[in-house]
Amino acid sequence: MRKTARYASLAAAGLLGLSSLTACANDAASSTADTGSGGSGRGESVKIMVGGLDKVIYLPAMLTQRLGYFQAEGLNVQLLSEPAGVQAETALVSGQVQGAVGFYDHTLDLQVKGKAVESVVQFSHAPGEVEVVSDKAAGDLTSPKDFKGRKLGVTGLGSSTDFLTKYLAVKNGVNVSEFTPVAVGAGPTFIAALQNGAIDGGMTTDPTVATLLDKKAGKILVDMRTPVGSQEALGGPYPSSSLYMQTDWVNGHKDTVQKLANAFVKTLKWMSTHSADEIAAKMPADYSQGDKALYAQAIKSTLPMFTDDGVMPQGGPETVEKVLKAFNPNIKNAKVDLSKSYTTEFVKAVK
Repeated sequence: MRKTARYASLAAAGLLGLSSLTACANDAASSTADTGSGGSGRGESVKIMVGGLDKVIYLPAMLTQRLGYFQAEGLNVQLLSEPAGVQAETALVSGQVQGAVGFYDHTLDLQVKGKAVESVVQFSHAPGEVEVVSDKAAGDLTSPKDFKGRKLGVTGLGSSTDFLTKYLAVKNGVNVSEFTPVAVGAGPTFIAALQNGAIDGGMTTDPTVATLLDKKAGKILVDMRTPVGSQEALGGPYPSSSLYMQTDWVNGHKDTVQKLANAFVKTLKWMSTHSADEIAAKMPADYSQGDKALYAQAIKSTLPMFTDDGVMPQGGPETVEKVLKAFNPNIKNAKVDLSKSYTTEFVKAVK
């Protein structure tokens, strides 16, 4: 295929193709899911769609599987992967899966569309996202004030990277109609788009950021991988990656949701007491894309975004609502009930 040929040189340079990476992620998820149930198929079965299993911002999903914490709770969890969070959202709402690992902001977006969805474990208190700019455009594109007339990469239209890009634009005086968001995914496809001029800059996460910097393909414009970076860019804590589920399903399967919360919180606590190298060593070998040191550095750069207890950060939902209302007319003109967008019932019951 033309696209495959176009990125062949990237693969030769040591980068995995996006399709093969996703396939490896899915293979790893399926195999660990089988192992987690002892190969017997017993245990409560739960399917979770992740908006990119190999992304560091969603690392707790696969790490929980690799540490055996789902199995310890008597769960048979199958982790599936889509390249963008908006696709994970679609899979959840359509009933293909029982849970989604993606950004909390989708719960607000869905609420105003009449869908009751809530975050049950909050992995983070910062977005973990980075706005980067190509070396070619770096001279003129020095801040979000310069977004006007630019082509800016996002993982997918309607994704959280799309939401945050639009907010940064509006906050800095650029109307959302004055720049062009381009869906380029993450990893090799994002980097190729940046290098060949298909985009001037864009929003992405680790390990794409680490690879991009290592290849000297671009520079960081806005770094939101830490609470401090989130405060500077967005004005407060920004709860992002989370496990969210349809509220009706949560209410009808509280025992299962509690077991999921137990497993994920145990992972978050484990992450808070282990180094990036130790975390990297637990992940599937394919995730390092042939460079273990660079992958560990990507994890180290992103670790500050994670909570250690799965609890929604105070003031976080209000920050997310403010961000979405700044550019999304559906949310701006709607009454959002933040109390229905998340629950701490399960994480606070973890022993």
